[in-house]
Amino acid sequence: MRTFYYVHTGHRIGLDRFRRAVAILNSLKDEDITLLSSDYRIAQVARDFGIEKSVGIDVVRNIPQIAHNGDKLIFDSDEANPIMLDDMRAYFSKFIRISDDENDIKAQKEFLISPYLKGEGICNTTVINDKYFGNFKKSVELSYFFGDDDYEKDLENNFAFIEDLELHLQLGFYYFLDYEAMLEKKFPNCFEFEEYDAMIMNTKVLITASPQAVLDSLAAGGKPIYFQREDYTREFIPLFEKLSIPIVYNYDKKKLEDYLYNINVIKYERIDKNSNITSSFIKENLNL
Repeated sequence: MRTFYYVHTGHRIGLDRFRRAVAILNSLKDEDITLLSSDYRIAQVARDFGIEKSVGIDVVRNIPQIAHNGDKLIFDSDEANPIMLDDMRAYFSKFIRISDDENDIKAQKEFLISPYLKGEGICNTTVINDKYFGNFKKSVELSYFFGDDDYEKDLENNFAFIEDLELHLQLGFYYFLDYEAMLEKKFPNCFEFEEYDAMIMNTKVLITASPQAVLDSLAAGGKPIYFQREDYTREFIPLFEKLSIPIVYNYDKKKLEDYLYNINVIKYERIDKNSNITSSFIKENLNL
């Protein structure tokens, strides 16, 4: 029996799930697990993130073209409807689902990884890559990361949100070349996609719509501010409220400025390194 990890990525949803997959798979380096990605480009660059085996499969319903009945699957996606999920639970001998929904319910014949839920067969944890935990020199005062995707050019359409702020811009994986060139011209200080780690580790205050970047920044000792994109899930809001992370809605520039002015008095809740909890849960329940 083989073990697979399916992750949903794309030019309209970004790479948050992929970055989470990297954190989990890097904690399971001694295990033979193949990453399945809905984006062929991500499958091609996965090795740069320490993932040795990866396959692009285009859409979630193509998983059975690679994985066979009785194999094992870790599943991180919201693409599947209840019927499809039931089929997966029956098709795979072991099935672990990753959920960000605080109102989710664990089904029979599955295990669950969740930052909210607790109980038998559930790993209550927040996934963050170990490498972001540390005391890093904050050489960059302020950075802005809209996300790895911006198909509708909403970053450009909402320049007023960050107008007059002296910041470094983190570029995203799915930005078109002409769009990226325009952004680099407008923002003299840019982090390339490959410099994401440096941005996370070296930035004091990070304004971002990427939920995973919020968590990575928090682990690295940064002070993240989350702004809710209209096209992104709101499932992380309860978690961020619990962690005392400032949240901005509707490109509210006044609210952002208030948070930046008071950033040094905000009492962030810190997260401890916990990759061993996630990896142990996966090994135990997949019988690795």
